[in-house]
Amino acid sequence: MGTREAPIDMKDLVPEWIQRLATYPPGMPLEELEREYGITGSIKLASNENPFGPSPRAIAAIAAALTTLHRYPDGSGFYLRQALAERIGVAADAIILGNGSNDIIELAVRAFLRPGDEAVMADQAFVIYQMVVQAAGALPRQIPLRRFTHDLEAMHAAIGPTTRLVFLANPNNPTGTIYKRDEWEEFLDAVPPHVLVIADDAYADYVEDPDYPDSLSYQRRDRLLLTLRTFSKIYGLAGVRVGYGVGPLEVIEILNRIRQPFNVNALAQAAALAALDDQAHVERTRANNREGLAYLRTACERMGRAYVPSWANFLLIDVGDGAKVYDALLRRGVIVRPMDVYGFPHHLRVTVGTPAENQRFAESLAAVLGTATP
Repeated sequence: MGTREAPIDMKDLVPEWIQRLATYPPGMPLEELEREYGITGSIKLASNENPFGPSPRAIAAIAAALTTLHRYPDGSGFYLRQALAERIGVAADAIILGNGSNDIIELAVRAFLRPGDEAVMADQAFVIYQMVVQAAGALPRQIPLRRFTHDLEAMHAAIGPTTRLVFLANPNNPTGTIYKRDEWEEFLDAVPPHVLVIADDAYADYVEDPDYPDSLSYQRRDRLLLTLRTFSKIYGLAGVRVGYGVGPLEVIEILNRIRQPFNVNALAQAAALAALDDQAHVERTRANNREGLAYLRTACERMGRAYVPSWANFLLIDVGDGAKVYDALLRRGVIVRPMDVYGFPHHLRVTVGTPAENQRFAESLAAVLGTATP
């Protein structure tokens, strides 16, 4: 008693590639931010969430499922996979469900990468790619963006004999940019047969561009292509965590071997199934996003601030000193995302909100920057 215990030395217990990992920086709960900064009525435009929330049908489905929470969820996601298969036009066995699409990213890394293998990805893309690859003892090969967009030519050139995976986010997070159909098809035709291409299309539902290559339409039995989609964005179900992957039967079967049997909870399955049928909610969200992006672009132009053209539900804006402006906005009750972790210290990423939220952000940014109110 009274002796001071020495801390546990983890050096010999944990692999070095795990020790080198940095913890993913989560945002502080909204209530805590308000308490710490002494503010009320704040708006959160930091996490690319749907400002309208989930479909009323999804909420009703969750309420109806509450009485069966003593039962384990359907381990195969039978009804949700059947509905998705009918919507997409593939076999249900070509679909795997995940606890968010992040879950499927991790499954693919665990299944296809050995220590020392390589995975090619953009340098400034979703940070989870690099983290999960490094956690598996593999090597993330990060290729710089070109004009804020995936450089598919350079990424193809980086593929070597030990490359097993290529991650492509289209639209890309955090830039919102897309690569077009011609360069995608050229890249896909040139990828060696030993490489699995993971097309992360989390924001695809927001894209309204005729040259956008929806990777679902490029699925073939003999092509190592895994498409990822999520219910977290346009469907507004980020809180229950449900995503899905579509790929060749052989790939999905391998992923299912290491998937936890109840990885998608019962409420998430019920909500996603109901949300699929509410196209009015999806169209309302898409229209709000279209108008909100236009408003934010115009506001930036009137304030003389550069931005990256976006096809997603957020805008990357050059504000000069990202950390300083982020903090000043926070004190006004406007929560956005600083981009230091992505290598954009001069930028902030702002999610498209409701019209009132977009206006409040623009007016607050103008006040912080000392420019005319847009």
